[in-house]
Amino acid sequence: MHVAVIGTGNVGRSIAFSILASGVADELTLVDTKPGLARAVGEELRHAAAAFRLDTRVEWFERDEDVSGADIVIVSAGYPRLPGQRISRRDLAGKNAEIIKYVAEVVPPHNRGARYVIVTNPVDAMATLFRRVSRESFIISTGDSLETQRFRAKLAADLGVPVTSVTAYVGGEHGENAVMLWSTVAIDGTPLDEWLQSSGKTLDRGGVEAYVKSVSRYIIEYAGATRFGPAATFTEIVKSIALDERRVISIATPRKFPSVPEEVFVSVPTVVGRSLGPDLMDRLTEGEVRGLEEAAEAIYRTYLNALKAVGLEG
Repeated sequence: MHVAVIGTGNVGRSIAFSILASGVADELTLVDTKPGLARAVGEELRHAAAAFRLDTRVEWFERDEDVSGADIVIVSAGYPRLPGQRISRRDLAGKNAEIIKYVAEVVPPHNRGARYVIVTNPVDAMATLFRRVSRESFIISTGDSLETQRFRAKLAADLGVPVTSVTAYVGGEHGENAVMLWSTVAIDGTPLDEWLQSSGKTLDRGGVEAYVKSVSRYIIEYAGATRFGPAATFTEIVKSIALDERRVISIATPRKFPSVPEEVFVSVPTVVGRSLGPDLMDRLTEGEVRGLEEAAEAIYRTYLNALKAVGLEG
């Protein structure tokens, strides 16, 4: 399995290391336009492969168009949110749209049949742009897969249960319009409300939601970037595709809602393998579906800003 990671900043290099450690890739290609960076990360990964006793082939390039023959392409190139900046993921749309457009133009011709996993923020709008430009058939946004893990971790901590006993998903937009899908929450298979009643415990749902939506700002402010959570979460996605594990993961795929003129990438818990689906859309409550539509409207507005930035309006 040949996995390519385009963009080796804080998130990209962490993803690359996690994928290497997982052993899922026989070949790992790194790309970064910053001179010397991809090689520096690649050299370290070669050293790590030696320590892990892995024969993974690690290569690197400084031009996106030099990637060829990849089975899975992870696109994480772009400008990050930085400590001290009070900007949202959406605010990166104009800056990152040019990068995504270029990658979508030059990478697919040399990687026919590849599956694309978009990480660059604002990720749902960027995936929608990547699809429009590339016309590729298998494109996903990592969407709310990371919020889902944050949701589960917070629930486990607040309820005092092992995180492995928690089932829960987040849908909608990766960002401000993330929707906590409370109808999917269960502890050891017991729906949350029933579990709370039988256990005698209480839960501050508002506090949980606030944590999920704000914790990334805290991490960025004090650690400089989010690294380990995204790396582990996105490696789970790559493994589920590569090994056709068919896990249910809250990734974003193109969806059409009545109030949005065209399809945009919106997160819904979905079976992920070498093909996608089915999903859990039909199991969600009416309120949750309305929340997803509101998220789609926000994603569409950000997508329009991205189109404007690259001269593709209309």
